[in-house]
Amino acid sequence: MTQADRWMLPEGIAEILPADAQGIETLRRRLLDLYHRWGYELVIPPMVEFTDSLLIGMGRDIDLSTFKVTDQLSGRTLGIRADITPQAARIDAHSFPRAGANRLCYAGQVLHTRPRSVNGSRAPIQIGAELYGVDSLAADIEVISLMLETLLVAGVERIHLDLGHVAIYRSLAEAAGLDAERREALFALLQSKAAADIHRWVAENIEDPRSAQWLRALPDLAGGIDCLARARDIFADAPPALEAALADLQRCADALARRYPAVELFFDLSEVRGYDYETGLVFAAYTPGHGQALANGGRYNGIGSVFGRERPATGFSTDLVALNQLGSGFWEEGGAILAPDSDEDTLWQVVERLRSEGEVVIAALADGAESEVRARCDRELVKRDGSWVVQPRG
Repeated sequence: MTQADRWMLPEGIAEILPADAQGIETLRRRLLDLYHRWGYELVIPPMVEFTDSLLIGMGRDIDLSTFKVTDQLSGRTLGIRADITPQAARIDAHSFPRAGANRLCYAGQVLHTRPRSVNGSRAPIQIGAELYGVDSLAADIEVISLMLETLLVAGVERIHLDLGHVAIYRSLAEAAGLDAERREALFALLQSKAAADIHRWVAENIEDPRSAQWLRALPDLAGGIDCLARARDIFADAPPALEAALADLQRCADALARRYPAVELFFDLSEVRGYDYETGLVFAAYTPGHGQALANGGRYNGIGSVFGRERPATGFSTDLVALNQLGSGFWEEGGAILAPDSDEDTLWQVVERLRSEGEVVIAALADGAESEVRARCDRELVKRDGSWVVQPRG
């Protein structure tokens, strides 16, 4: 092994140096304070858990993203978390149960076996909030609003919000009588947004003319608020669950437009992200110039059933590192005060007082290389008339 091999990090794994680390930590504190003001209580789940609980209920993707190791104490398989959401669901169902609404938030690093985007990190710092125990549109709107507040606090100036509803595809698949294999095939085509391939597949697999018409129309139902009106016309005699989903999207859009008029709303009625575990509204936030979603979430009722307590749930998450990079920036390193190399008690007392007031005070060390330390300091402590005072450095 060469010396270079010793300091190289695995692909997709990065260290965070002081300037970025301070900005990320400041943002983390501000966001957790925001969630606290909204009534969300902080939980800190462990980095590893038994895969029996960590991988249940969130779909196949989370299984593929999870590093697995063998526990030397029990011999069972452990997973290094790739998503904190299932851990929060376990906490709500078992560790911290409540009869009604339970608002939880979290912040911590997760680890992915592969990056989720080109040049993406395999070790993002995930922060988010989950609302359990309330199966209502008001809860969804609260969570989406908190997600938008998160981006605004981070300094993201332009927000594009995508809204969809899993019940739309689920209702159409059920009405068409699709078995599991054909649902998976159509699911894959909808994910690729390949309209021509979808039309061809529908022609070859769907006999009912009405279901075929609905499924062919689905990929084209994307755009602004007008696409909801078009969908109501196309699905006029569709199953009640689909009509309810369109009504929820309309009410959600109306509420968000009043609260956040500067946020651009976009609807994609063929959205199937999270279809295997999400059950209602799904949403994602974007900003121009950044191809991946900044934050996303949705409703995932019933995940707690694997822990013995089925609960309605909705939530969102985002990556602190990405937010810190894309936000307008609100943390700037202030100056520091240089304290001379002295063991005088009165100097120590002055330094302690300044630090307690929030000042950065760096002690000069006689044997240290002080050039970089001195460059950070715009002021210094000097003794004048028997007292230690702070003055600008010349």
